Amino acid sequence: MMAGVKWIFLIIGTTIGAGYASGRELWQFFGQDSSLAILLFTVMFMVCCGSVMSISYKQQSMHYLPVLRTIVGRHLTGVYDWMIIFYLFTTTIVMLAGSGATLQAYDISYRVGVLVIALPLILLFVWDVKGLVIMNALVLPVLIVGLLLILFLFITDQKLSLFEHIGDTANWMAAFPFTALNVLPLVAVLGAVGSRMKSRREVWVASIGSGFLLGSISFLYNSSLIQISEEILLYEIPLFAILKHYPYSMMVFMSIVMWIAIFTTAASGTFGLVTRFREYWKQPLWIIAFALIAVMLPFTSFGFSTLIQYLYPLYGVLNLYILTALLLYPVTHRFKTS
Repeated sequence: MMAGVKWIFLIIGTTIGAGYASGRELWQFFGQDSSLAILLFTVMFMVCCGSVMSISYKQQSMHYLPVLRTIVGRHLTGVYDWMIIFYLFTTTIVMLAGSGATLQAYDISYRVGVLVIALPLILLFVWDVKGLVIMNALVLPVLIVGLLLILFLFITDQKLSLFEHIGDTANWMAAFPFTALNVLPLVAVLGAVGSRMKSRREVWVASIGSGFLLGSISFLYNSSLIQISEEILLYEIPLFAILKHYPYSMMVFMSIVMWIAIFTTAASGTFGLVTRFREYWKQPLWIIAFALIAVMLPFTSFGFSTLIQYLYPLYGVLNLYILTALLLYPVTHRFKTS
């Protein structure tokens, strides 16, 4: 049971990053009329996690390439391998930029904010894979509790009806690109830990638990953002539009929570890259991480919201094929083994 919880933290840490925790990613895809879309996302996310972890556990993989080959077939593996590398590279840049944007709200230089996350990110991999797992177990509970706390406070204080928009389903198609957006990092990260899974029970606990948590948080967060939809355009980070209703100390606390979300996703993205390149570059993970982050730093100058606005919808569309393959895997796998 506890081993499954460990993977829940890894999955949540991979998914809730700068875009998600800030509210920018949710508002980009969902917003009004999205109750059914969030429900569909929850179910599809569970199935995708279960599929990736099942393949990873069966193959006892140490990086994502064998898992990817099973999902998309030998002919498309090369295409999606490069797509994953590019995805992890650019989304980690988004996380670095997100750190700069978060600290910029406190009149701290954008570049200093980027370096504040880059240095501990490199040091994390001194402890190899174990460092990432321990870090997630320590900080993810703070992230989840902090995000739920501010959402419940806002919903209670504003006397919002959670189910007021439950019948608005016009935007249900958004579930597919949003789920697809989060598929590639799942393949990259979960594909690298197959050799560390001990039983199939871990697969079920992790996939159902993480899907339920993410679905619940997404619903609460989106419901809150709908109430301040007219103000969101004024903020680089929509979460700050919610926090303006609370004392400055709450904003400081939630900025720390959001920075944790940024860091965990940056760590997961870097983890997917370093485990992939370790096969070719026989160096400690922290050295590979140092080299990759050094290349990423110049690209953070594009800005946080700009990167999310253009990159995330593009990835959501490009990943639809791999999403379909993962959703069908439980059926096709049974057919092949029967």
